[in-house]
Amino acid sequence: METFKEVNESFTLLEAITEAKRCLHCKVPSCVKGCPIGNDIPGFVHELSKGNMGNAMSIINEKSNLPAICGRVCPHEKQCQGSCILNRKGNPIQIGKLERFAADFDSDMNLTREKLPQKNRGKVAVIGSGPAGLTVAGDLARAGFNVTIFESQREPGGILMYGIPEYRLPKQIVKKEIQKIEALGVDFRLRCPVGENFTIDDIFAQGFDAIFIGTGTDLPKKMEIPGEYLAGVMQATHLLHMANVYSDGLVGRDKVPLKEGEKVAVMGCGNVSIDAARTAIRMGAESVTIVYRRTVKDKPANEAEYEAAVKEGVKFLWQISTKEFLSDEEGHVRGIRTTTPEGDMDFDFDRVYIAIGSQPAKRIVSTTEGIEVDEKGYVIVKDFPAGMTTRKGVFAGGDIVHRPQTVVLAMKKAKEVAVGIAQYVDAVKLLQES
Repeated sequence: METFKEVNESFTLLEAITEAKRCLHCKVPSCVKGCPIGNDIPGFVHELSKGNMGNAMSIINEKSNLPAICGRVCPHEKQCQGSCILNRKGNPIQIGKLERFAADFDSDMNLTREKLPQKNRGKVAVIGSGPAGLTVAGDLARAGFNVTIFESQREPGGILMYGIPEYRLPKQIVKKEIQKIEALGVDFRLRCPVGENFTIDDIFAQGFDAIFIGTGTDLPKKMEIPGEYLAGVMQATHLLHMANVYSDGLVGRDKVPLKEGEKVAVMGCGNVSIDAARTAIRMGAESVTIVYRRTVKDKPANEAEYEAAVKEGVKFLWQISTKEFLSDEEGHVRGIRTTTPEGDMDFDFDRVYIAIGSQPAKRIVSTTEGIEVDEKGYVIVKDFPAGMTTRKGVFAGGDIVHRPQTVVLAMKKAKEVAVGIAQYVDAVKLLQES
């Protein structure tokens, strides 16, 4: 759909090789230190510079299960790219774009054919198919485990499929990355919400040796102010979800909760807020304004996404606290009442999206004995084996443990948990045999 066409274009082959040749091959590569999962960046960039696409992809696959996604949505300016020594001159190697090129080239040409071990090491269930779940599944499948993913939605991908806008992360890219996970022998069971029709105990009864919970934080936080339940006030994640399924052709335009010509406000200034604001622009809003209680320097959103929003016409109100959502005579929101450094002020809006964070749902934990959570509902895990909850054999990772994070940070922790799961299953089987 043209409205949601990807905004950042890829390199051509010549451009990618030319960019890769700029790498200085530092003896102590700061870019690797800046990468949360420790990608061998100089290694794959060097192979790219010689046109060895297969070798480049093999190096990337050693650390990452989702390179085409990370190459698009990671905050590279804060991680690998921001750590590049050439950044001192304001011209760092465009590492994210090179990773994306290599991954896309590999998919388009169908190059990679991994040699996989026999699946005789154990049987592991993964609940949720977001970044953490896919990473655990991929790592364990490569290590000789039979892995089954249980996903509540109609398609796998979690936030990658339903939470990140098409213009930043095309859904065909997500589907291709998931197909690579499937090619590792991972089985997907869709529309299977654990905690509703069946529980973790039911999964163990099917013969699984361990279970990983990677369901993320799918329960949006509320502002707890008057008028929050007015018509026209809703969660930004709902807009993103419906816009994504609309752009994928699964629902009509009328299902997207935004009418053309509306004046829109978005509460908060994280990446979800920016995504919602830019999506509202694409869906035909007359104006879009992000309302944030702190200063521009305090915003949690990525700088590149913020700058893109400014260019697209998104407005910002800084140092403003919302006290109340105002109602018209029919019970529909008509604006917000705020406190500003200059005093109380009212602003007119036709629709308001809330994006102030999220927290874990209790569906799985409430139907399972022995899994402890902290005061905010986040699952408590051990350091050894990494990621195991207070119930033996049940592990957890990603946002449900470590609070909402970026895709690559969720992957970093998930890779540690995959090691913990393998250690646990191996130890249990060893004890059973002795």
